[in-house]
Amino acid sequence: MLFMRRNPLVKIAIILGLVLAFVSYGFYVAKDYRDGPKVVVESPEDNQVFKNADIVIKGNAKNISSLFLNGRQIFTNENGDFKEELLIAKGYNIITVSAKDKFNRDIKVIRKIILK
Repeated sequence: MLFMRRNPLVKIAIILGLVLAFVSYGFYVAKDYRDGPKVVVESPEDNQVFKNADIVIKGNAKNISSLFLNGRQIFTNENGDFKEELLIAKGYNIITVSAKDKFNRDIKVIRKIILK
């Protein structure tokens, strides 16, 4: 303690170090909120061809407040995973998975698939 009373630069360096550590930690924790919503559609793949009209849409969504499949709201589990069945029409189909976060930022993932 005697050393810190004699040299105020040490006290300033410690305080600046602590402030820098807290600010860095805040940026690390807030990274997901700064980046916005993320949606990954695992299946179906783009341009995939199906023989059965009943398909399953699977994926994961992070940092969202709402999630939609072709305009219909769907829900995730606690890990952000979603799995929904969908009946597609014969021929060319477009599937849209969209999400919004609490700051009203949105993202869309589009899959084009074919039913023979």
